[in-house]
Amino acid sequence: MRATSLSAIVLATALLAGCASGPSKEVLARQPEQQLYQQAIEALNNGRYSSAVTQLETLDSRYPFGQHAQQTQLALMYAYYQIGSWELVRSTATRYVRLHPNDPQVDYAYYLRGLAAWEAGRFSLESLDLIDISKRDLGSSRDAYVDFSELARRFPSSPYAADARQRIIYLRNVLARHELQAADFYLRRKAYVAAVERGRWVIEHYPQTSANPDALAVMVEGYMGLGAKDRAQETLAILEHNKPDHPQVRDGIFHPRYVKGTLSLND
Repeated sequence: MRATSLSAIVLATALLAGCASGPSKEVLARQPEQQLYQQAIEALNNGRYSSAVTQLETLDSRYPFGQHAQQTQLALMYAYYQIGSWELVRSTATRYVRLHPNDPQVDYAYYLRGLAAWEAGRFSLESLDLIDISKRDLGSSRDAYVDFSELARRFPSSPYAADARQRIIYLRNVLARHELQAADFYLRRKAYVAAVERGRWVIEHYPQTSANPDALAVMVEGYMGLGAKDRAQETLAILEHNKPDHPQVRDGIFHPRYVKGTLSLND
């Protein structure tokens, strides 16, 4: 889900004039702010993103408090996004949020920062079932989840909020499933306390996801492994109430995947 409106937003801030050439850094350094800004925006509008980055970086360093300083930073984070420099997008957006917390366009900085983390985490998201758990890292996806959540919370009427909410739903389910894969890892290694904690984490931090019934099942099995029968039955009762057709519950009996035996509420 790439943001199709990004270029329109940057274009709306541009001054439509200037030279289409790509001068050297030495030449750029001698140009006045207005001319440099016009050249950078024209390069951006024409899809010459690497050239735009060079010009915008020069503008940003030479005129950090100039007439076009804020628009330069917004355009620069967009140009970084277009060339796939996710960390530079995030650092530029973070600086913008810090320097201009009350600016009307700060929601755009939050949104683009989240998109950069989203793109950086795509490999993790798309390969979730293909990599050994010890090699999985969803750090970027968690960053995206935090950024989009902050955007939706702080700017519910933002033009980016609806897209952010859709991404939040997807990321919440992915992150919850990742926690359950970690819980499965612990169950297989008889680390039952860690497995129970992972299941509880999913329920507390990612509520109303499709992973919640499986999180309860993990907790039931973890408690069984610990010999905590009462806690296991209490959790099983919650699971049966919320997901009576869960695949591990058949005819009122819970069938664990790794722990020996079964569990019934009537035992």
